[in-house]
Amino acid sequence: MNADRIEREVKISAPIERVWSVLTEPAHVGTWFGTGTPAEIDLRPGGVMVLDHGSYGTFPTLIVDVDPPRALSYRWASAYPGVLATADNSTLVEFTLEPAADGTLLRVVESGFDSLVIPPERESSAGYASHSEGWSGVAEKLAAFAEGADESPLMPVA
Repeated sequence: MNADRIEREVKISAPIERVWSVLTEPAHVGTWFGTGTPAEIDLRPGGVMVLDHGSYGTFPTLIVDVDPPRALSYRWASAYPGVLATADNSTLVEFTLEPAADGTLLRVVESGFDSLVIPPERESSAGYASHSEGWSGVAEKLAAFAEGADESPLMPVA
């Protein structure tokens, strides 16, 4: 098993433009990947997207690539809440969208766990096993949100 790279793929019954909107617009991102509060997003290479992951922390990610409506990638320092992601403290998260019959095929890849130093107290929420399980649920959540089937926040605030 390769514990450096996580790959997930989901078919979404929505046009690629809708999936791109859900993937990149503040209100949408804040819901399918956060607490329901709109995310702060400067959608350009070198820009910052701030993800509020509830009790796990707030994460300023560094946007690497934006190619509407086909690809988005960013660096995520999930072991270091509140710290801007860099090549040294983060994984790379890549979303790729392709038109598919009756919708969109979304691929999510997170890589770079092998070279990441994770503090022991963050391993359970920032390590490979946690993210491997998490991306399965998040991909399905994103799909349900894009299809209009589930608009509740991923991380509801108690």
